[in-house]
Amino acid sequence: MIVNEKIKASEVQLTGLKGEDLGIMPTEEALALAKKLKVDLVCISLMSSPPPCKLMSRGTAKQAAAADKRDTGRKDQPVKLKEIRLTAAIEDHDYDTKLRQSEKLLTAGNAVQLVIRLKGKEGPKAKELLERMLKDLAAAGKKDTGIQVSGKQAAVRVNPL
Repeated sequence: MIVNEKIKASEVQLTGLKGEDLGIMPTEEALALAKKLKVDLVCISLMSSPPPCKLMSRGTAKQAAAADKRDTGRKDQPVKLKEIRLTAAIEDHDYDTKLRQSEKLLTAGNAVQLVIRLKGKEGPKAKELLERMLKDLAAAGKKDTGIQVSGKQAAVRVNPL
């Protein structure tokens, strides 16, 4: 962030304290106006000529920059994968609990891996259960991978919407 005397451009496109456009003026004149009003002259972008600058109360520019930095840090975080384990012979109440748990994780922005441990010939039953779970979770997320039934488990990954 470039503030006050650090602005090297000969003239700037100035915006006032309340967002009003003050037009293009020499940098020295803009600095004098900022000092008169006891505010900072903050350069918003160096990509255009003349650079757009804004009159801001002291400290506001620093707070805005810190908030932007925090927000970009949050957005860059990868989606976390949470695993929910089920069994092929699940009771209705337990199914509802796991469904609520999955919806809660998906609405919080996490991806969910639904895993069913298989015993014997439970493969088709497990696949049916996962399809039912995907249908019930359609409002909160969509499947990322197909239902994979392998040796000892059946799994599917669901990403948040």
